[in-house]
Amino acid sequence: MNSIQQTNEKWKGKAKTEILGCKSEQVWPLLEDFFGLDKWFPTLSTCIPIEGTSGKPGCVRFCAGFKTPIDKHDKKTLNWTKQKLLSIDPIQKVFSYSIIDGNVGFHSYVSTVKVVRKEKGCEIEWIYEVEPVEGWRLEDLDFFIGSGLDVMAQRIQQAFKTMEDALQA
Repeated sequence: MNSIQQTNEKWKGKAKTEILGCKSEQVWPLLEDFFGLDKWFPTLSTCIPIEGTSGKPGCVRFCAGFKTPIDKHDKKTLNWTKQKLLSIDPIQKVFSYSIIDGNVGFHSYVSTVKVVRKEKGCEIEWIYEVEPVEGWRLEDLDFFIGSGLDVMAQRIQQAFKTMEDALQA
């Protein structure tokens, strides 16, 4: 009985990363651009609109080309998902989305991404839940999202540093 209950429970996790020297008001517009995730998320080569207007609930993006922790080096198929924006609140700097289709085995996946003001910058929180994914461990998902978020933060921080350096030159 316990094993049945455990397999029906969703995996839940939370990743956080801090971006020093960047205000939440600067970072939010980059994440609010729902169709622009490929600019920041590592190994994501494609993020294009399928339906709706970016930033409006109900819009759908197609994301492809990312690597997962369980991918083999000789994998021939392209990883892809379709993701739907469920809600967005620019005042609170938070949005939620779900994966509605894809080939990576994520079912009932929902995420909430939030930008939080901090004393020396801001923090991005990525809260997620999904039905257990075949061939994965929860630790794989935690690593995938956590390491991806860390690289996103580094890229965002570097983009603002590049702008600052250019404007001061």
